[in-house]
Amino acid sequence: VVRVISPADSFIGTVFISEKDYENAIRYYTEALELNPSNAIYFSNRSLAYLRTECYGYALADATHALEIDKNYIKGYYRRATSNMALGKFKAALKDYETVVRVRPNDKDAKMKYQECNKIVKQKAFERAIASDELKRSVVDSLDIENMTIEDEYTGPKLEEGKVTLKFMKELMDWFKDEKKLHRKCAYQMLVEVKELLSKLPSLIEIMVKEVSDKITICGDTHGQYYDLLNIFELNGLPSLTNPYLFNGDFVDRGSFSVEVILTLFGFKLLYPDHFHLLRGNHETDNMNQMYGFEGEVKAKYTAQMFQLFSEVFQWLPLTLCINSKVLVMHGGLFSEDGVTLDDLKKIDRNRQPPDSGPMCDLLWSDPQPQNGRSISKRGVSCQFGPDVTQRFLEQNKLQYIIRSHEVKAEGYEITHSGKCITVFSAPNYCDQMGNKAAYIHLRGSDLKPEFHQFTAVPHPNVKPMVYANSLLQLGMM
Repeated sequence: VVRVISPADSFIGTVFISEKDYENAIRYYTEALELNPSNAIYFSNRSLAYLRTECYGYALADATHALEIDKNYIKGYYRRATSNMALGKFKAALKDYETVVRVRPNDKDAKMKYQECNKIVKQKAFERAIASDELKRSVVDSLDIENMTIEDEYTGPKLEEGKVTLKFMKELMDWFKDEKKLHRKCAYQMLVEVKELLSKLPSLIEIMVKEVSDKITICGDTHGQYYDLLNIFELNGLPSLTNPYLFNGDFVDRGSFSVEVILTLFGFKLLYPDHFHLLRGNHETDNMNQMYGFEGEVKAKYTAQMFQLFSEVFQWLPLTLCINSKVLVMHGGLFSEDGVTLDDLKKIDRNRQPPDSGPMCDLLWSDPQPQNGRSISKRGVSCQFGPDVTQRFLEQNKLQYIIRSHEVKAEGYEITHSGKCITVFSAPNYCDQMGNKAAYIHLRGSDLKPEFHQFTAVPHPNVKPMVYANSLLQLGMM
């Protein structure tokens, strides 16, 4: 059904937003602003639609435009603060929350958001002070796993002599499916083992899919949607020496079963270290985990100490993987500048939180665009790159095409840049509201031609997404 929208109707955009039809809301407000470019409400409401579609850079720009038009427009401060929070710019967000509280001293919601944001700013300052005083000790150094006791009443899966087995993995998946918690001793054992394993890997993994019949399955974002992850294994088979997988980042956040997803993926990495590959996404980072739920979920199901160990492990995840020297896979995309080589990627020091710019940032954050050249990112981080950028990179590095994830796609995948840039996304009905299909890709050693397999969401327990997310991301005012 095609709906014809008229900028004269001031309620249409709000209706689109209430129906979660954010793309049409953005289209409506864009047309409305062409007729009335001095309307702060239109800018503010388009900002909200951009926030809902994770275009945080555009959301920030629109909120700022709204305030330039009307500096007393309180919703504009809310929108800009929420945009900055989503981008991890906590000090900038705090400044806007201060403005709202000053104007509306009796607004309980504003006061709560100000206090929560202020708490985060102080926590970040404290963390920086500690880091500058001494080298950060690993959580591993303070663990006494050997003396952790598994209580008699615990009847769940246990590691066999400290090692992951196929039997353990099958029991673990069934255990998690029943919404039960792995014993903390086993979880800590797995995290320590996988940290050691990942720390020995290069930032750029190189693999070969040799035989004509051999294939690898590439999956995109899973975002804590555990029951959809189980469905991938049901449809495509469990990982094995003859059924290798690559999961392309963003395993956690948003979905409220992120602990179950990541421990399952780490378990298979330990079981099949050379046939099960994991790459880092922009959500395997502290700022994202603090805002979008993973930190809160780990603290709720385990402890703050365990989250710190997850953080250490995430820093060792490789950033990119090359198949048969022909196909390069990364979570985000290509680079803000030309000239980046595969050798440059091998040399990236990844054991850290990602910087605000440079190749490591781009690998996690950038997005393709249809037009040539580069432009400012809709996300407010890294850049958007055009087909000419892709072509030059592939030619310089003697590659055929790239595969990336990072963006919801209605069909679960998208082919752009004349077939040279493929996006795959593996979280169906993302956040229980997007209605998208998901997909995974088969690449065979014979020709590396991508085969796309789509699937839809399966039922999950009545635990909503974002249950563990920071309350500051509840967007509140329309």
